[in-house]
Amino acid sequence: MKKGKEFILLTISTLIIAIGVYIFKFPNNFSFGGVTGIAVILGKMVPLTPGAVTFAINMILLVFGFGFLGKSFGIKTVYVSILMSAALWALEYIYPLQGPLTDEPMLELAFAVALPSFGQAILFNIGASSGGTDIVAMILRKYSNIDIGRALFLSDLVISVAAWPIFGAKTGLFSLLGLMIKTLVIDGVIESINLCKYFNVVCDNPEPICDFIVNRLHRSASIIEAKGAFSHKDKYIILTVLRRSQAVQLRMFIRQIEPEAFLMISNTSEIIGRGFRH
Repeated sequence: MKKGKEFILLTISTLIIAIGVYIFKFPNNFSFGGVTGIAVILGKMVPLTPGAVTFAINMILLVFGFGFLGKSFGIKTVYVSILMSAALWALEYIYPLQGPLTDEPMLELAFAVALPSFGQAILFNIGASSGGTDIVAMILRKYSNIDIGRALFLSDLVISVAAWPIFGAKTGLFSLLGLMIKTLVIDGVIESINLCKYFNVVCDNPEPICDFIVNRLHRSASIIEAKGAFSHKDKYIILTVLRRSQAVQLRMFIRQIEPEAFLMISNTSEIIGRGFRH
């Protein structure tokens, strides 16, 4: 079931990326990085559509990936890369576009950034990538000490700047703006997906609360013995991390059984351990 869920997420997120790129990025000539950014530029220089150029580049990069990385080349990346290329190519025949969907370039830029960024965030969250320049990054990571993040950003910046002489200053500025927004959106979506609630519960009787956490929410908790600085009474501190929906249930339960309990609840998105990330 876990593999099936991953396969569904891979497929849906890849199709979201393909739709965002084809409908909003290609017609407006937005070239903010990646293979699709290169395809936008080359699509104006060679007798091929951006979808066909994307397919050709991704297939070449897959060959390089297998050649340099061998078995360490992830099957998820292969699947996503092939599906992405095939989907873009298929969309050109299923839903041919002669120009932008609307006459509002800022609105189109918003969707050109939001849809692919959302899809990529889901991929990154399950340990996959959209292929393309990520394959180059994998090869560089294995054979060099280059700062991969900086190298990818610089390559995306070069691709965005290349739009200026080909498409003009307006499209070039939109491409640079899209590049800057894309990174922020991906980080924000990943953080939102992984967002959990960290509880510090100071109480007199931890047993019913821990029983609720373990048996009803199917999570675990730690209990620390403490003493109140003002009251000098013996207290207990319960430490636990829950998903957002579970956090609401626990907060309501504590308010019912021990209204005097002191709750400190904070947001966190980096939880490593059993039941969360390994």
